[in-house]
Amino acid sequence: MKKRVVHASIKDERLIKKRRDQMINGAVKLFIEKGFHRTTTREIARAAGFSIGTLYEYIREKEDVLYLVCDRIYDQVKERLQQFLDTEKTTIEALRQGIANYFRVVDDMQDEVLVMYQEVKSLPKDALTYVLNKELELVELFAKMLRSCVENKELNISDSEVKLYAHNIYVAGQMWSFRRWVLRKMFTLDEYVELQTAFLIQGAKGMKMANKETIII
Repeated sequence: MKKRVVHASIKDERLIKKRRDQMINGAVKLFIEKGFHRTTTREIARAAGFSIGTLYEYIREKEDVLYLVCDRIYDQVKERLQQFLDTEKTTIEALRQGIANYFRVVDDMQDEVLVMYQEVKSLPKDALTYVLNKELELVELFAKMLRSCVENKELNISDSEVKLYAHNIYVAGQMWSFRRWVLRKMFTLDEYVELQTAFLIQGAKGMKMANKETIII
């Protein structure tokens, strides 16, 4: 997966990282408030604390900012997930804990996740392909845990079903962010985690029973 190059006229890598971090932090707030298309590069520069001229020393176009935002969000989510997920463990309980930890990471980064969900479609084609592949890497973390449960004979589901449940877990976590306007009126975070985790795991176990019934028939 080839990383998209965002060109800068500055050569100091530490300064590039510092300025782009400032840019990303300011852009996330603006994208939440106004959306990507209604936000101007001048507003991004102002929110980052420097001039429009300085901004263009570190990017070439506004889409570069959105790409940097999405790229950093996926990296941060993956980094935090890898602290909590042990894909080598083979128990349903480990999977349950992994799902709960993922939902809490999304809660901590709910604004960033919302921006990623709403605005990723505005990326240029090459950047979109790269970013979506990073999303699939996150999904694969859950697929590995599910496969471990299959190998440990705690689940009896096919590899295509493993992939489907991995995507279900990923989307259920994101839903806490992009449907928060209604979900937070219905559940606390702990209630949502408990209900969704039970639903997802019982669904996978139910698939095991369904597979057995199909064989009997």
